[in-house]
Amino acid sequence: MQAFFAGFGLGLSLILAIGAQNDFVLRAGLLRRYVFIVCLTCSVSDALLIYLGVSGFGRFVQSAPIVIDAMRYGGAIFLFLYGAKSLYSAWRGGTGLNAEGEFSTLPAAVLTCLALTWLNPHVYLDTVVLLGSIAVQSAQPEVFGVGAILQVLCFSFRWATVPGCLHLSLQGRAPGRF
Repeated sequence: MQAFFAGFGLGLSLILAIGAQNDFVLRAGLLRRYVFIVCLTCSVSDALLIYLGVSGFGRFVQSAPIVIDAMRYGGAIFLFLYGAKSLYSAWRGGTGLNAEGEFSTLPAAVLTCLALTWLNPHVYLDTVVLLGSIAVQSAQPEVFGVGAILQVLCFSFRWATVPGCLHLSLQGRAPGRF
């Protein structure tokens, strides 16, 4: 049981940071667009990444520096471009949150969500390398992984429910700049 709570706690500490994926889920909640599908996509992706880390894939990644470099630089380029787009949108102002672009259609929302998850180098460092390397040191790495995965399932959906409550209080403001 200790391994379960250790996995749950470590997973929780990693998901509390607002990164690109959590920001996307929060915006989906504020817009009330494709919330369940976006949360499900994030949860399944994160659970798969945690499974890869716990099953020992983290050791492989650590032993192959070229894989780490490819993830690091490819993800950094993607995140830079996505961040520049968001900065430009916030700087331009007046647009607030809208359903254009990444939320215009369900496929666009899912593809953006997948890109923010699978092209993000921090996801691999957090789930595959960090969480995976701690899990394999546990007496029960599978139980540790179950705790981390259950946490993902609980809190990915929480990120989207809170903005729904805030939606009314942000009406008329520029929540995209919030």
